[in-house]
Amino acid sequence: MGQMPLSERVAIVTGGSRGIGLATAAALHEAGAAVMICGRSVEALTEAASGLVGGAPVATAQADLQQQDEAERVVRATLDELGGLDILINNAGVGRFGPLSQLSLDDWQQTIGTNLSGVFYCCRAAVPIMRERGGGWIINVSSLAGKHPFAGGAAYCASKAGLNALTESLMQDVRRDGIRVSAVLPGSVNTRFGGHGPDPAADWKLAPEDVAQVIVDLLAHEPRSLPSRVELRPSSPPR
Repeated sequence: MGQMPLSERVAIVTGGSRGIGLATAAALHEAGAAVMICGRSVEALTEAASGLVGGAPVATAQADLQQQDEAERVVRATLDELGGLDILINNAGVGRFGPLSQLSLDDWQQTIGTNLSGVFYCCRAAVPIMRERGGGWIINVSSLAGKHPFAGGAAYCASKAGLNALTESLMQDVRRDGIRVSAVLPGSVNTRFGGHGPDPAADWKLAPEDVAQVIVDLLAHEPRSLPSRVELRPSSPPR
């Protein structure tokens, strides 16, 4: 697959109903891509899709990506409704924080199941399709927390460290199939992640649109170029 103009391309964005996912879906759609937005809340998906009007088609799929069959269903729905799959943005994630001794089994399973296993399921379903189409892009939204663990982040940091390793291994598995795989590792982003709303006083943080811009820029790289990891930090955090 040659350099990928986004017009006439089809993308899946998981966790696409808010935050980084919604900003990415909007940026891809504005650039001409057809977009499948995946999330857990039907209401949030409907609201997100209503903001992406005109141009290429937009579809939604309600799914819990901790379940392999649901991840596979999202990929099948994308083929059925949008006619193909060229770009997979694995953005869905959860954050359960606290000392390890206070984390419940559900906290651990939800975090690893969504942030790591869910990405595995989506990639496993998407790669054969991309091979048949001659290539594609898989971009996994990780976190600097995968490189810099912190107190209270045992589950989250472990999930993102695992995601970084999964991404690098997958990149080497499929690079000769024309499938480029990259991880984007943002630092602090001003979203509702972790149960907190965007903080007007935290304008030093990255905006979701900053991360979306990095993703769109990656897709514009020439086929000979594979930026396999991008780290993105606030330029002027508090001291």
